[in-house]
Amino acid sequence: MDPVTHSLIGTTIYNLGFKRRLAFWVLLLASIAPDFDYVTRIWGLDVFLRYHRGITHGIAALFAMPVAIGLIFGLKKGFIYYTSISFLAYGVHLFADLTNQYGIRILSPLDWEQYSLDLIFILDPYITLGLLLSVALCKINKKKAASIAIITSALLVFYMGGRYYLQGKTGDFVKERIDASIYRIYPLPNDFLRWWFIAKSGSEIKAGFADLFTQRICVQETYSIKENDPFIKRSKETRVVRNFLYFSRFPHAEIKREGDKPVVTWRELSYSFLAGDHFVAKVIFDDEGRVINSYFKF
Repeated sequence: MDPVTHSLIGTTIYNLGFKRRLAFWVLLLASIAPDFDYVTRIWGLDVFLRYHRGITHGIAALFAMPVAIGLIFGLKKGFIYYTSISFLAYGVHLFADLTNQYGIRILSPLDWEQYSLDLIFILDPYITLGLLLSVALCKINKKKAASIAIITSALLVFYMGGRYYLQGKTGDFVKERIDASIYRIYPLPNDFLRWWFIAKSGSEIKAGFADLFTQRICVQETYSIKENDPFIKRSKETRVVRNFLYFSRFPHAEIKREGDKPVVTWRELSYSFLAGDHFVAKVIFDDEGRVINSYFKF
């Protein structure tokens, strides 16, 4: 989720009834603190791709950062209180990010594997607008702010539960229609009954749309895994592709010639429903196999 949505979540938690002095600022800071790793964009988009939602989104940070915030705001008085509400807001941020398909390294630094529930897209306007409405209503009617925040929280849980159910039904539907060994179901922006699927069998990957409403499967692309190509192998030695592969869950490489230059393009197939080049790493070679340029695009 984006920082604006996380800020609204922190404000909603505050509206539940945490009225002690500085509680709002503590909850707001703790709600956006995991995204301090945005600073890695200074070193390039591929570096950001590698380190975003890494150590700051792991269990070590979940315990360490609230203590730090508690010390900042409650060193003289209220340390336990401010640390506790920081832990709550920080934990809700991690769970919210866990629900979308970008994934987080929740067990870092003990385990650097990327985990995701794949329930919602990175940006979900229904959640953001719902939270914004809730915050506005709480501002207008302060006496009922706690009740409004409780109802908002319940609706969010219901929304997530509904998407979990639809994801499961879509997974069963895809398994009935396509024979494969690995299946993944990903959310589409602003959609409930259509989902993006990846089905892998041997050296073949199928990607497409599954529509629960029309009961149809549309295979958009079929990819063959061909990573023995020497240019593809060499592309893995570049920093951009190493960072890309560290992030990617379903990477696929293809090689084409653009003019007289061989170009290796790596795509993250879980986002390949997006128009244009998104989550793509490119490496351009000369005819002698030397890297001329490499870059990553969101």
